[in-house]
Amino acid sequence: MAIDNQTIKRVASLARLKIEEKDLETVHAEFNGILNWVEQLQEVDTQNVEPLFSVNEEPLVIRDDKVTDGHLKNEVLQNAPEQEFGYFAVPKVVE
Repeated sequence: MAIDNQTIKRVASLARLKIEEKDLETVHAEFNGILNWVEQLQEVDTQNVEPLFSVNEEPLVIRDDKVTDGHLKNEVLQNAPEQEFGYFAVPKVVE
């Protein structure tokens, strides 16, 4: 399956990518290479292959979910360019 330059421009627009006109042929070749690779993958016989749900065969260790404040308030506030009443002070962004 090959795609044309108009489709590439549409996909780039949807993905919010800016592709210069001079780079269009390079991107075109890359897109078609990817599509050819996907077509090759579709030719693989997976009829008797069981689906893989996880790469981990061992169960995950579940720990208690304990809420703490980290006890690092003063150390964290040292990173603040400005602080007020024990919190980060930031400029107002909404009028």
